[in-house]
Amino acid sequence: MIAGGSIVSYNGRFGFMGLFIVKPEYRSAGIGKQLWHQRRDTLLSRLNEGAAIGMDGVIAMQPFYNRGGFEIAFRDERYVRTGAVYEVHKNITPITEADLDAILVYDADCFGFPRPQFMQPWLFLPGNKTFKYTEDNILKGFAVLRKLISGYKIGPLFADNAAIAEELYKACLNAVQGEQLYIDIPVCNEAAVEMVNESEAEYVFECARMYYGTPPKIDMNKVFGITSFELG
Repeated sequence: MIAGGSIVSYNGRFGFMGLFIVKPEYRSAGIGKQLWHQRRDTLLSRLNEGAAIGMDGVIAMQPFYNRGGFEIAFRDERYVRTGAVYEVHKNITPITEADLDAILVYDADCFGFPRPQFMQPWLFLPGNKTFKYTEDNILKGFAVLRKLISGYKIGPLFADNAAIAEELYKACLNAVQGEQLYIDIPVCNEAAVEMVNESEAEYVFECARMYYGTPPKIDMNKVFGITSFELG
């Protein structure tokens, strides 16, 4: 294989493109362009009429994606810092199977569409650590922490407000003491930017969330860490 990429249909209502790469020695020969358009058009054929497609594009490729019909909605910035000791808030506990229905409802509100086939296995991947914040038995936010080859990545981190998001972020940092912890934040959420800055996390790089078609209706004030550059 010399090139590849993924396309995901969320029940025909929304699509996402990611994991796009061409081996260096085969670049600038038109192969990537052909494959990218084939992926986009194949995904469109699998979606309901009028459904949008999302993707996170690196800076260098954004003009190309724009010519392919994608418009920038907001910027994503990746930050990293080392996990450290923090007191975990009393309202934060691990996510269990009993929480699944509430998590799926909360996730759909923050993602824009239901995605149970994705979230169910995502929550319980081997090596994952999960956290939920509840108040009077009402879910107010949650975070998923997954193991990387080196370090850990938060995705997603959704919360009702900045105070809850900060407590979830601290719980994640506490869970991986001494390890590198990454988070991808939408910079249109000023509270998310403030959270990583106050934590003295270091900027790594950035992408832009781009949409082909009408962007989903999302309360971005609840999105403190996106789920994945590859899957939405």
